[in-house]
Order: sequence, then C-alpha cells, then structure tokens
Amino acid sequence: MTLALYQRVVLTQDLPKEGLRAGDVGVIVEHYPSRADVPEGYELEVFAANCQTVAVVSVRSAQHSARNSSAMMPPSSFSMWLR
Repeated sequence: MTLALYQRVVLTQDLPKEGLRAGDVGVIVEHYPSRADVPEGYELEVFAANCQTVAVVSVRSAQHSARNSSAMMPPSSFSMWLR
C-alpha cells in the first residue's frame, strides 16, 4: 500500500546512525516505488517537539507505519532535541 505524501508515520525500527528511535514521528516527503530488486521506500522528515527538523532519512516501507493525524510527537523526539 502506497502512503500519501505529507502523511504522518511512526518509525517501527531504531535508526541509530541518524539518532532516531522506534516511535519517532515523521512526515513522508517523497515516495520511491519498488523496482525489480529494490523495495518500495520513502523519504521522511522527522521533527522535534518544537517543530524543527532533526533528520531527513530514506527508509523502507517496513521501517514505518501510518499514524493518524491527531497523533502527538513522542517523548523520544523531544529528548533528541534536548541533546
């Protein structure tokens, strides 16, 4: 299932190289369709609680799930901003 651009998603896996953890919330800013040997993927912009961008990352579909529009930023995003 392809998700819409600008839809909120939540990471389902830690991304330690980017300093992100499962539960962090991001917004889809690009979609990469699957090809013969490359799985479907997305570019996500992840925000801190103060709405500043903390990371822009490329992820596979399996690394995030859809989030409803009323979701709040998780505490892990806020703690990243404090580091």
